[in-house]
Amino acid sequence: MDGRTTLSAGAYPAVVLKPKEEGRLQGGHLWAFSNEIATAPSASNPGMLADLFHAQKGFLGRGFYHPHSLIAFRVLTDQKDQLIDESFLVKRFETAMAQRTAFYSQGHAYRWVFGESDRLPGLIVDRYHDILCVQSIAAGMELLKPLIIKALVQVSGAQGIVWRTDSGLRELEGLKIGKPEVVHGQVAGRIEIHIENGKFFVDPREGQKTGFYFDQRDNRQALAAYSEGKRVLDAFCYSGGFGITAGLHGAREIVFADSSQPALEMAEANVALNGLAEKSTFVQGDAVELLEHENPGGPFDVISVDPPAYARSKKHLPAALKAYEKLNIAAMRAVKRGGIVASSSCSHHVSRDLFIEMLRRSARKAARQVRLLELRSQAKDHPVLLSMPETEYLKCAILQIL
Repeated sequence: MDGRTTLSAGAYPAVVLKPKEEGRLQGGHLWAFSNEIATAPSASNPGMLADLFHAQKGFLGRGFYHPHSLIAFRVLTDQKDQLIDESFLVKRFETAMAQRTAFYSQGHAYRWVFGESDRLPGLIVDRYHDILCVQSIAAGMELLKPLIIKALVQVSGAQGIVWRTDSGLRELEGLKIGKPEVVHGQVAGRIEIHIENGKFFVDPREGQKTGFYFDQRDNRQALAAYSEGKRVLDAFCYSGGFGITAGLHGAREIVFADSSQPALEMAEANVALNGLAEKSTFVQGDAVELLEHENPGGPFDVISVDPPAYARSKKHLPAALKAYEKLNIAAMRAVKRGGIVASSSCSHHVSRDLFIEMLRRSARKAARQVRLLELRSQAKDHPVLLSMPETEYLKCAILQIL
């Protein structure tokens, strides 16, 4: 842990921006990039705590400085007298928890901390009742790890904490990628959570990302409203969230499809947990191939396509848009006339405008007229910081195919 976490206010080393580079940060953005830095301490450890100033020496914020990362500075606070210590983390965690429980009063399963949107850049915390799953993608958060664990336990009384280090984003900060580690208490392989009116098994140690996709929770409920008495396809189902929510809202039949056998096994366990086995079928394979071939059960009334992020960087954007287009053409053709397609993209680099334009092209090539019923974003426990477009990544369009 960096010894500077105990420094008195005003004793942090200084990082100074080049002239005229302060505007974005003064508007509430929390990052300064490497090409915007004029001067920094010569002996700089990745993730060290420092103070950021503009060229006229005005204070901009206190946070993490990384001499070798594109994101050179991540602001934690704009208050000069605020120490970055355990008390600071406790207050941040308490504030974030209060905001989530105001939205989700039923149960204790939600994304508790969403990085920059909670003024804790590079830190993700998911809460599964009394088990926490933490993901750190910033060197500074890794240095604060002991304090973070203590503060999380103090605020939540967690019985177990898993620290995930398997995100590829860690490489951008020079951090090692490793296996998940239980850093507090005990964590069973599978735990059961209750979210809205459904039950789900979650594996915070081995599951994708941090174990469960909370970001789609509100969109699953929205799509379920169109599903009563309908035949539903949950493509890229992972643990079955869209299909199970539709089933609990009266869907007549649900087909779960995924290329991953472990994902299908988890979905099947969740289906049984919710008493939906008799109306459910599981298919392993590529979603586009499944959609493009004649379905022996007849056309679907409702289709959800929720693929992984095709555009992981700007250079992947052209190929990603083609992949999204191919998938959506197949979905629009596979659904009944008058039916519903819920199309999602979790690629940050695919903006809302690009997403809508892709859907227009897909509709034209599928030879379908399409109505946009709802254009949705990520759930309220993944809030978007308006000053940071980077915090918005999920798009979910609910479409009626004519």
